Amino acid sequence: MDFSAHKPVKIITGNNCVTENKDIFASLGKRALVVTGASSADKCGAMADIAEALEVAGCTYVRFSGIPENPPAPMCHEGGKVARDEGCDFVIGIGGGSAIDAAKAIAGYAANPQCGVMDIFDDSIRVNDCLPIVAIPTTAGTGSEACRYSVLTIADGTKKRTFKTDSAYARYSFVCPRYSSTMPEKYTVSTALDALAHAIESYFSPKSCEVSREAALFAAKEIWDVLFCGADGNGEGYSEKQRERLAYAATVAGIAIDYTGTGFPHPLGYSITLTHGIPHGSACAVFEGAYIKYNMITKEGKRLALELATHLGTTPEEMIDRIPMMSGVELKMDREEREMLIDRVADAGNYQNSPYIISRGEMSDIFKRIFA
Repeated sequence: MDFSAHKPVKIITGNNCVTENKDIFASLGKRALVVTGASSADKCGAMADIAEALEVAGCTYVRFSGIPENPPAPMCHEGGKVARDEGCDFVIGIGGGSAIDAAKAIAGYAANPQCGVMDIFDDSIRVNDCLPIVAIPTTAGTGSEACRYSVLTIADGTKKRTFKTDSAYARYSFVCPRYSSTMPEKYTVSTALDALAHAIESYFSPKSCEVSREAALFAAKEIWDVLFCGADGNGEGYSEKQRERLAYAATVAGIAIDYTGTGFPHPLGYSITLTHGIPHGSACAVFEGAYIKYNMITKEGKRLALELATHLGTTPEEMIDRIPMMSGVELKMDREEREMLIDRVADAGNYQNSPYIISRGEMSDIFKRIFA
């Protein structure tokens, strides 16, 4: 699948794509805010490549680091002020979905000094376009480099909310599979499961279209082959070829959800990510079997499940069993905690985004079967 140009995003791929395209940065301005996590951008070599590219392009930069998983909106608000105070013309996000999502929000806050922390979600207050954004993923999962979504943590860390606007698309995304090579196997699996969830939930979505379905099928097949069939493996962790397949699949899955959004595994997954620290991809995957199973209650959902499974060379039943098992999530909760976590996410719009719409009672049934 050719995904080199998707909507406003110019996606550039290859193991040396940053250093081979240094001239691009000069077109964005003279000074950048580089948004990163604590250390992953340095360990994988992405930060060094960016520093070199900016120097050659005649750009200076200031770094805003330490972005945690599930980036808090107040921290991004602070980053926006730093970008303004430092006179930054554009924002570069290097890392997993958290760093890139944070970069998008920071670019929005930077361009809208009138916005308080929660005002970024209000189109009537956030009236200016985001500063230009460059996205450089170092994981293969969220696809944030290909979509306009920025998922932020609010309410003292108990809830998530999505900031989205057309100006939050990255101008350029550099997808370099080499940057994921330092990621531990556990997180390689979790991030890949996140991308697989995107592909599956996009394929089932009533909002799907020809482009999103093509993207979802491509991504799901690549990820299924690597995770569940061991394709291109070398028996010693994930091979260079496998990481390349996962990196590109994650980006394409990001394109798919940009058209459709996601389904109910995402809000249900948020609840256990924020309270139990379960990595986002694993948290979604533990609910993916239930997602497929409930959708198969409907005629349309059964048709889609069979189509998708056939494309992957498997069966819906195998997907229902193996994806949650691959998540590795092992939690036990009493009824009170289960109901409290469901209440936190019960009003999300994702529940409407599939052939079968689960009820509040069915959410309880799902949590009971998995966590009781």
